[in-house]
Amino acid sequence: MHWLAVAIGGALGSMARYALSTWIFQVSSHKFPYATLTVNALGSFAMGVLFVIIVEKAALPSEMRSLLMIGFIGAFTTFSAFSLDALGLWQNGHLFMALVYTLATVILCLVAISSAIWLTRLF
Repeated sequence: MHWLAVAIGGALGSMARYALSTWIFQVSSHKFPYATLTVNALGSFAMGVLFVIIVEKAALPSEMRSLLMIGFIGAFTTFSAFSLDALGLWQNGHLFMALVYTLATVILCLVAISSAIWLTRLF
C-alpha cells in the first residue's frame, strides 16, 4: 500500500511542480531561475510542516508520510529532503557536519550536472 501511496503522491507532486513552474516562468524574468527557487522553497516549507504534523505530532496517519512527504513533496522537489537533513544535523548540534553536507551537496550537484551536460554533448 505504501508503494501505491508514493506513486500517487509522486504523480500529483510532479504535476504540481510542472504547473507552478510553467506559470512562474510565464510571469517572470527568464534570466533567474525563479521557478526552481520557488518550488524548492515551497517544497522545503511544506516538508517542514508535514514533518511536524505527521512525524512529531502524529496528527495524521503514518501512511500519509508515504503519500505526502515521500511521494508528493519528493516529486515536487527533492530539495526539501536535503533541507530537512541539513536542518536535522544543525538542530542536533552538528553544525560543522551540516555545513559540510550543505557545501558538499551544492558542489557535488553542480559538478554532476555540468559533467553530465559536458559528457552528453560529446555524443
